[in-house]
Amino acid sequence: MPFSPGSGTGWVDAMSEELSERSRLILKAIIEDYTVTGEPVGSRTLSRREGINLSPASVRNVMADLEELGYLSSPHTSAGRVPTEKGYRFYVASLLRVRQLSRDLREYLRRECQLRELDTEGLLREAGRILSATSNYTGLVMVPRFTTTVFRRIEFVRFSETRVLVVFITQAGIVQHKLVEVSEPLTQAELDEVTNYLNQEFTGLSVQEIKRRVARQMAQERAIFDSLQRRALLLSSSVLQHDLDDRVFVEGASNILEQPEFADLAVMKRLLRTFDQKALLVELLDKAQQVEGVQILIGSAEAHSEIEGCSLVTSCYSSDRGTTGILGVLGPTRMPYAMVIPLVDYAARLVSEILKNESDTI
Repeated sequence: MPFSPGSGTGWVDAMSEELSERSRLILKAIIEDYTVTGEPVGSRTLSRREGINLSPASVRNVMADLEELGYLSSPHTSAGRVPTEKGYRFYVASLLRVRQLSRDLREYLRRECQLRELDTEGLLREAGRILSATSNYTGLVMVPRFTTTVFRRIEFVRFSETRVLVVFITQAGIVQHKLVEVSEPLTQAELDEVTNYLNQEFTGLSVQEIKRRVARQMAQERAIFDSLQRRALLLSSSVLQHDLDDRVFVEGASNILEQPEFADLAVMKRLLRTFDQKALLVELLDKAQQVEGVQILIGSAEAHSEIEGCSLVTSCYSSDRGTTGILGVLGPTRMPYAMVIPLVDYAARLVSEILKNESDTI
């Protein structure tokens, strides 16, 4: 499967230190035990694990070395160790062996996505729900960026003398709407004329292409004598000068809050605020979208303190018309990456396949 480490603090990078085979074995065992139990892992427990073949004293020495290098930490209440964000990043980049999803799980995902005839927005929401239900964490899906979408149809509805509701429908079937201020009063009949004109002129173009065409024609406005064309360009310019909102669907927000790491009330409020406001989610998902393959953000990083203690696994989906969005799973750093990574990867490829089949019928 495509897996390319991200860049920047928090995204999975190759570690600078070279760990010995013994250190790698102990670090991997601690992370895998901690993933299951959520409890600090002690040297005696590790020494009894099959394949370790070390005394508790030898294990303690390796653990002390790993702690000194920043891969482990010691909770005050326990003699055991827990992984740090650095430890998780090394594990994902160097120790993790990702397996393909089972046939049963792949068939379940496909069946759930195709069970009902869903429009594009419904499909994306369902993908988020399935990611959440399967992982027991929070599923995230970001609609393709407005500027990269392909225009299918636009509608203008008179809201008041100076305000117009714009309904924008993409070729992929995603619907967005926004209230805009207009510089001159327009009747609904005039808006209908503008609607018909723009739909004839711009259908099949990307929003970026439409912006460029409108700008060129606006530069020649003095030569335009047709009043309908003039009104259409003015209204188009007003609509397109500000992108419509980037949209993120958050499914299963309560799942992550059920994890013991987030039992603290202040932590719960911080995460709920992040889910509600969504600005940080858009920033993180947009950054992950800039690189192909599965991307993994582990830990808080200074600029992302709102998701301290969390990891985000993402992958892009697309249609054959070039529009691209991103989906993923947000969970605790103590998530089973070997399961979540192929889950996100397959879900993205499945959504891409369904979108392509739908666009073939448009």
